[in-house]
Amino acid sequence: MKTSIPALNALSQAEFVSLLGGIYEHSPWMAERTWLARPFTDQAALLIAFRQTLAAASQTEQLALIRAHPDLAGKAALRGELTFESSQEQASAGLDQCTAKELARFTALNTTYKDKFAFPFIMAVKGATRAQILEGFERRIQHSPAEEFANALEQINRIASFRLSDLVE
Repeated sequence: MKTSIPALNALSQAEFVSLLGGIYEHSPWMAERTWLARPFTDQAALLIAFRQTLAAASQTEQLALIRAHPDLAGKAALRGELTFESSQEQASAGLDQCTAKELARFTALNTTYKDKFAFPFIMAVKGATRAQILEGFERRIQHSPAEEFANALEQINRIASFRLSDLVE
């Protein structure tokens, strides 16, 4: 059952973090800080507050958040070690059904991308196909580190938006 904005505004910080601490992968500090921006008028205002929290974070904190994300179709997924949300998102894009050839391509791209940028490739994969994800990889791997850092943060905000809409009405 989704939580209403008035109910969300009435939550203690601990309750707020318990409910929304997972919308930013392994980074409950995002919810802890965003709680301070209450009251929220609607879901859009809540998402803006989360975006502002991320924008105000230090570059070190932002990098830690980026690095908290798993590789797409990576070893953690194969071992069943993803968060529930990441598992659902990757499965919705068919990443749990990769052929051996696709899996080898994802593995090679994950390695090349991380070698170049020192963080994992992040893409909000909900609604995307494996082919679209691979195309995104191929295109974005050509970017500069600064461009990809910004892209990663924007993709993380998109992921959070999807996750938030599943929890808040």
